[in-house]
Amino acid sequence: MSPLIRKLDEMAARYKELEQQLNDPEVLRNSHRLIAITKEQGQLRPVVEKYRDYQTAAQSVTHLQEMIANKSDPEMAKLAASELSETEAKSDAMLEALKDDFLAAEETPVDSFFLEIRAGTGGEEAALFGRDLFEMYKRYCDSHGYRFDVSDLAVGERGGFKEVIINVKGKGAYRRLRFEGGGHRVQRVPETEAQGRIHTSAATVAVLPELPDVKIDINPKDVEESGCRGGGPGGQNVNKVETGWQLTYKPTGLRFKMTEHKSQAQNKERAWALLRATLYEIEQSKQHAQVTSARKAMMGSGDRSQRIRTYNFPQNRCTDHRLGGEGGGEKNFNLDQIIAGNLDPLIDALLELDKQQRLESL
Repeated sequence: MSPLIRKLDEMAARYKELEQQLNDPEVLRNSHRLIAITKEQGQLRPVVEKYRDYQTAAQSVTHLQEMIANKSDPEMAKLAASELSETEAKSDAMLEALKDDFLAAEETPVDSFFLEIRAGTGGEEAALFGRDLFEMYKRYCDSHGYRFDVSDLAVGERGGFKEVIINVKGKGAYRRLRFEGGGHRVQRVPETEAQGRIHTSAATVAVLPELPDVKIDINPKDVEESGCRGGGPGGQNVNKVETGWQLTYKPTGLRFKMTEHKSQAQNKERAWALLRATLYEIEQSKQHAQVTSARKAMMGSGDRSQRIRTYNFPQNRCTDHRLGGEGGGEKNFNLDQIIAGNLDPLIDALLELDKQQRLESL
């Protein structure tokens, strides 16, 4: 039995167990438990139903093979042989589709996440690159109908973005953008370079899922917080009235500021949400490090120190260093298309690589 089939069997058994629990009077009297069971069953249902269809198709293949092996009825064996190829192809296609459904069911559903872009080495040129990344992601989100709300923004002297925090919402947005976390490097001739020399600068991106069900214990004594005036979007009111909220997490020195809303209470709530998401990411990175040795290749943890991509403007080439494979070199994309927000070919390649790695790790 393949590891995938074993996992699907476990999922089907769990689904059956949940069905039985839904008939338990004690469960029906406990609204919190009932909601949790119904939610889990709903997540499993699409995969289990397709797995049952696949099992029926696989049984048909076995039945045809047995008929072919039965020498006592040559006519039926001939008929079975004529149907076997098409039935096997149907069964194989169903199993291939099940791989995507199974992996999707294992993922934690995320409806909202924070996208942080920070200028790295390279001074004002790095800040300009940070703005380019911001515009690239905005174009991508706009084209897919995802909400793209700027929560806070620090602008450099030449109009670049030293730091920008965006709240992204939309079905499928996190799944498509979750592998953007890490170091992004740019190679180009800066506007201020008179002799045409190519400079290298960098920015970092973090993708922080906002998970309401995840409990992060934070001691209030470890947090300093206060109202502040906004320095980002929001018009004149944000700069004149103290509607923003900032907090510092003392154990790590992490600082967060929110100026997105006109209400200070809403900005406070968003600042705390970002703190929880960041601490969750840190904990996930620790767990990620513990399992790294179990996989041949890794998509990456999203750690800011990990360089994932290079944007080479003179050669109009965007290279994602996680793609390519052994002996195959790195995979390049048209930079003009990428900067314009046409990220789907690159993202599709990353999702396919992640799919293969996760199936190998079963």
